[in-house]
Amino acid sequence: MSAGKAGRTGDAAGGDGSVAERAGDAGGTGRARENRDVGDGGSRAERTLQLEPLTAAEFAPFGEVIEITGTPDKLINQGLCGRHHDLARLDFGSGAAGISLFNAEARQLPYLVELVERHPEGSQAFIPLNQVPMMVIVAQDDAGTPADLRAFLSQPGQSINLHRGTWHGVLAPFEAPGQYAVVDRIGEGDNLEEHWFSAPYTVKSDQ
Repeated sequence: MSAGKAGRTGDAAGGDGSVAERAGDAGGTGRARENRDVGDGGSRAERTLQLEPLTAAEFAPFGEVIEITGTPDKLINQGLCGRHHDLARLDFGSGAAGISLFNAEARQLPYLVELVERHPEGSQAFIPLNQVPMMVIVAQDDAGTPADLRAFLSQPGQSINLHRGTWHGVLAPFEAPGQYAVVDRIGEGDNLEEHWFSAPYTVKSDQ
């Protein structure tokens, strides 16, 4: 995820696989690879995603939900602290782990999803610092194209780790500004690929 608005090249209905300069995003120093939908002729018909609760079981194809459940793996600090150990599969390839702070603006429903992105060189974990929930948009990969999008809403106390190469939306704090510690890859190379949808998705909720 990236907290700001992505840089764009080309035209909104285009699909030439152009590459936009985005130094430093997702801990990389190279360029952001960008592609766009071309199979629907540029239709702007609405596509809807239903917001669903974030659970470890439903999120498992995309990464881990990091939260305290059950008894701790061990007690430390004179028996006054429970350690819930090794809760996420971190993967930084040839890079190194880095910790950054993200300060993101609030998003509201209905929420428009115009693009998703992925980081081919490393995983990315988001740990809320001010307990603001986040909308987490993820997708399966179908031969290099995002497919079967889903929209999750986290609860206070939940963090996430996105597996390496997982398509996901930008950081979207729900209804209030959010601050997050982000653990991801720092290193050389291209670690950001974006996919822009010719027809955006709209996230809604029954509640």
